[in-house]
Amino acid sequence: MKLDAITLSVLQAALQQVCDEMDLTFSRAAFSPVIAEANDRSDGIYSAVDGSLIAQGSQGLPVFVGVMQYSTRTVIEMIADGRCLPPEPGDIYIVNDPYLGGTHLMDVRFAMPVYRAGKIFCWLSNTGHWPDIGGSVPGGFSASATAVEQEGLRLPPVKLFKKGVLDPEIYAIICSNIRVADQRIGDIRAQAAALLIGQDRLNGILDRYGDETVVEAIAELRRRAAEQMRANISAIPDGTYHSKAFVDSDGVVNEPLTIALAVEKQGDTLTFDFAGSSKPCAGPMNSVLATTLSSVYLAMRHIFPDVPISAGAFEPLIVKRPEGTFLDAKYPRPVSGCAAEVSQRIAEAVFAAMVQALPDKVTAAPAGSSGNFALGGNDPARGRDYVMYQISGGGYGGNSGHDGLTNGCSTIGISKSPPVEIMEQAFPVLYRHYALREGTGGAGKHRGGFGLAYEVEILRGDARASFVMDHGRFGPQGALGGKDGAVNTVTVFRGGEEHVPPHLSKEQDIALKAGDRVRVGTPGGGGYGDPLERDADLVLRDVALGYYTSEEAGEKFGVVLSAGELAVDRKATDKQRAG
Repeated sequence: MKLDAITLSVLQAALQQVCDEMDLTFSRAAFSPVIAEANDRSDGIYSAVDGSLIAQGSQGLPVFVGVMQYSTRTVIEMIADGRCLPPEPGDIYIVNDPYLGGTHLMDVRFAMPVYRAGKIFCWLSNTGHWPDIGGSVPGGFSASATAVEQEGLRLPPVKLFKKGVLDPEIYAIICSNIRVADQRIGDIRAQAAALLIGQDRLNGILDRYGDETVVEAIAELRRRAAEQMRANISAIPDGTYHSKAFVDSDGVVNEPLTIALAVEKQGDTLTFDFAGSSKPCAGPMNSVLATTLSSVYLAMRHIFPDVPISAGAFEPLIVKRPEGTFLDAKYPRPVSGCAAEVSQRIAEAVFAAMVQALPDKVTAAPAGSSGNFALGGNDPARGRDYVMYQISGGGYGGNSGHDGLTNGCSTIGISKSPPVEIMEQAFPVLYRHYALREGTGGAGKHRGGFGLAYEVEILRGDARASFVMDHGRFGPQGALGGKDGAVNTVTVFRGGEEHVPPHLSKEQDIALKAGDRVRVGTPGGGGYGDPLERDADLVLRDVALGYYTSEEAGEKFGVVLSAGELAVDRKATDKQRAG
């Protein structure tokens, strides 16, 4: 049967709605602020045959698009060859092994088969960032780990729920290896509840339209997504586009890592080749293959957001396996920085290459750091331990039409910083400062957006802080003559002294006491186009709003402001810009 356009459109929206309801359920029911408030999670529907993506929630993290497809496929393959127990209705598998299609260990995936007439129709899968997974430091962000075992508990696919019942032995093993274990039951139940809601909603669609009709719609949607992506690629001029992006350091060896990318466009396909990138590194900034693939996919989603999310959208994107580089991590390489940081450097390399081919569609580099700040300690007033995880936004890059977004979410997600009020209620901290970080946007015809500046004080007890951030050595790249955005900064104030991490954006296990403070400044976005072409009145507006000083207006944009009143001195500006 051939589906009519209206039915196909309705089913496309219905499948999307299933995933959106799973996302909402997960966040509403979770205990941890990183899921409940920051929405560091994602849900999707995957093929029963090979785990390929059918639909993903619009409010889920884009970096999990390719990752959950990879991990679901791995579960299916391990069941087929006997490395996993075969599924039964009500079973839910748990897995966080990075080398089996994961990211870092804190991103824990659940996968559940959905049955129809005694056969698996599809898989539902979701990922949630647990605030702690054990390991050497609270929060799992071990900036100087040299093996994955130092980062936490690693789980292959095992049945956490058997026929709908939580397995007490598996649960006990998990709780015995992580901090603040008593709070995990809330996140586990929320994660499972999201899948059960998805199963219920999906069954409703199948009952209404029939299994065969939905199967046909899924196949047609995949075909159309591939066709649409191919049409977009066909409009790109043939050729090879080169770029580089840099990671500050691996946290162990204080030298930058290079991501070298060549994108070849031929016909209606793009081939991504990372040959020439740095070798596997000693520290935790290695990226597993699933994360590397997903980083390319999400970057292309930024460029062509009109293409519906499904496995079909990835078919014209050929990513050569970057063997022998830090972008194809093998056991036991540590990987805690791959999902939140290296993934964004990969996306930045894609943007830097593609802006040459599509200057009207691609932006300058965004802040490109999740600002991972983990704080663990004991709250004597409440008589309990805690693990706090702070993520933060930064500036987006300028583009051909306008300035970059200020304090936007990370490139890889839609996660937002948890509200200050929630964090102060949940943990013994006080945010002494939380504001726009003026002046951090890279200069350009369209400037980059601004980052965030915040300062946190420890109110009670002892604590340990760890950071896995990036862009502390190199700011986000400008494009087509635009300047780089400001770098990330971290300063720790303890015992009356200031401490800046030797690796600038990475350090672990910093001992803190009540009254000590941590100050963070997130990067601004890169500028787009020649700064001397920026409308002088826009520069004046930025100065009036306090984004730049009058001196910076002259230095960065060649705009001279009159001394007596805030106005543009047109003659002096023309002279300065003329050189």
